[in-house]
Amino acid sequence: MIMPEAQAIQQSSSTRSLDMDIQYVKGVGPRLAGTLGKLDIFSVRDLLYHFPRRHEDRTRFAKVSSLAHGETATILGTVLTADNVQTRGRLVLTKVAVDDGSGVVALTWFNQKWRKDQFLKLKGREIIAYGTIAAGRWGVEIANPEWEPYSENADPLSSGRVVPVYPLTEGLFQSQVRKVIAGVVDAYAPLVGEVLPEDVRNRLDLMDIGQALHNIHFPESEVALQAARKRLVFEELFLLQLALALRKRGMEAPGNGITFTIPDNFADELRQVLPFELTGAQKRVIKEIAADMARPTCMNRLLQGDVGSGKTAVALAAMLIAVRNGYQAALMAPTEILAEQHYLGISRMLENLGVLEISVDLLKGSLRSKQRQEVIERIASGQTKIAIGTHALIQEGVGFRKLGLVIVDEQHRFGVLQRAALMDKGLTPDILVMTATPIPRTLTLTIYGDLDVSIIDELPPGRKPIRTHWKQVGERKKVYKALRTLIDQGRQAYVVCPLIEESEKLQVRAASELAEFLQAEMFPDLKIGLLHGQMKTDEKDAIMKSFRAGEIHILVSTTVIEVGVDVANATCMVIEDADRFGLAQLHQLRGRVGRGDEQSFCVMICEGNSQDSIKRMQVMSSTNDGFAIAEEDLKLRGPGEFYGTRQSGVPGFKIADIFNDIPILELAREEAFALVEKDPNLKAPAFKALRSDLLKKYEAFQLAVVS
Repeated sequence: MIMPEAQAIQQSSSTRSLDMDIQYVKGVGPRLAGTLGKLDIFSVRDLLYHFPRRHEDRTRFAKVSSLAHGETATILGTVLTADNVQTRGRLVLTKVAVDDGSGVVALTWFNQKWRKDQFLKLKGREIIAYGTIAAGRWGVEIANPEWEPYSENADPLSSGRVVPVYPLTEGLFQSQVRKVIAGVVDAYAPLVGEVLPEDVRNRLDLMDIGQALHNIHFPESEVALQAARKRLVFEELFLLQLALALRKRGMEAPGNGITFTIPDNFADELRQVLPFELTGAQKRVIKEIAADMARPTCMNRLLQGDVGSGKTAVALAAMLIAVRNGYQAALMAPTEILAEQHYLGISRMLENLGVLEISVDLLKGSLRSKQRQEVIERIASGQTKIAIGTHALIQEGVGFRKLGLVIVDEQHRFGVLQRAALMDKGLTPDILVMTATPIPRTLTLTIYGDLDVSIIDELPPGRKPIRTHWKQVGERKKVYKALRTLIDQGRQAYVVCPLIEESEKLQVRAASELAEFLQAEMFPDLKIGLLHGQMKTDEKDAIMKSFRAGEIHILVSTTVIEVGVDVANATCMVIEDADRFGLAQLHQLRGRVGRGDEQSFCVMICEGNSQDSIKRMQVMSSTNDGFAIAEEDLKLRGPGEFYGTRQSGVPGFKIADIFNDIPILELAREEAFALVEKDPNLKAPAFKALRSDLLKKYEAFQLAVVS
């Protein structure tokens, strides 16, 4: 039990429920409940699982005299003074001087003038401040620190112990949240049911759930805190791995899939279709896919291949197997540009067969009503052997006569539910999901843990690595002068406008203004094209057709060209304000060049005003390896923001950090897959609570579990 000062909730045991609305918790009420709702906290259970984002050991504070640049620290000191200073850039800098007896640290904020009066009222009083230390012009500083008042008579939940620091929202204070959660933990943690099997807990020496919840909020010691965190992280990852193991087992159940026969002349037919020689990596991956398709179970495979590695050729090989066995194949892409690119490329390659028996159709949202209905009817009748499209493929009213293979391109753009919706168009189709965004191993084990993985780790022969350079804004004219040289040699180029997240309209305006500037100031004699997401489909198609034909010299574009645009003669890309893009997006954009035999270039223009942006520019300039870039991206942005981690149907993690919790992740995966091997439907009485919790959390996974 936590300290007696914690206020327990005055509820009789007969009325207490983890699902009780938090407004009825003592100390909350309707107004505070509304504020907590901004953090998605609506019930007692939500409060229990609103975990601290860190803890501070307030039995020991760092001394200002020992602070080092770059470290994070918590200090306890007295407010000496507060003042506002006008900077050269017309910003207002608020500086608050805090003395802890060993030295003075400056707490600083930009453009928060009201802070001065706030801290002048606290002059002579002690405060606690936490943040990253920087060596400033006048000594050590902490920019934008977290802080709260302190006194010897302060709430014992906030001093003299290891103290939780919670995620907050406007109108909430740490002391307020600690007090409410302390009461909830005391009264309700004992009601939380145990879902982990007893033998797993005993074998891995894991805390029981009640103890873990107490110690994650108000730890008895640092050792108890780490043990509580290990228990809660394991449970979160174990449940996910269990869901993945059950999905995988359900897909692979004998008799659930189609047993495709690989035609004897398949290799010859493939050589006839493809206008180039396959790489060794492509041949290896096609063998893996063919072996999967020949089994009487559903293929469930992830194909990873860097930009330009030839995933489409591999996808076509799988489609040919399905079609030659009398089945239809469907390929779903996230954008109309990419869907059309696949349609044109695959149609051209199939023409090499010299036969008309493999009919290909394109289904996209922008088709006119009559055209759309005709395509839908051909797909439903089985006349269409290969259907390529956007999410229009999964809409109501679209049916297949005999769907045997589903291919999802750029899987991270689609959620679990969308993937399942396309699968439901057939009885038990084989599934191949493809991505050109390399996925770090940790994410492969979590988001794609139910899939077998194939990797194309080799580029087609003759492809030269793209030379990537980072240039300052002051060098922009030199960049465009060099671009002119390439255009004069008969090449084409992309110029990508800055990413403006606040408004798509603003981004369109930025792209239009950039195109006008280049036309008027830099290249008045050249043909400048403009492409953005708010154009009508036929306008986009016309622009891309002109660009492919070489009629447009420079294509100014928003990120609509991130995937799917493939013009071999475009050998240079200039990315304006490159520091506004993440590493994965920069890598995807860069992949639009380097599609032919000529040397290609990518030039990123930005100042690099932060350590983060400098690091990104350095990474992009130093490597073309998508997997190395993905690992760096995961380090810089964290798993919560990384591509593909926020998919529909995959709940976010409340406490697990898949970047730092790899050992626990691997242990959880091993235990989960072993449990499903032992009891495929979790029928044992000991698994009743586990089964119930699993079905509730992962209902979108459509688990084959007997409830």
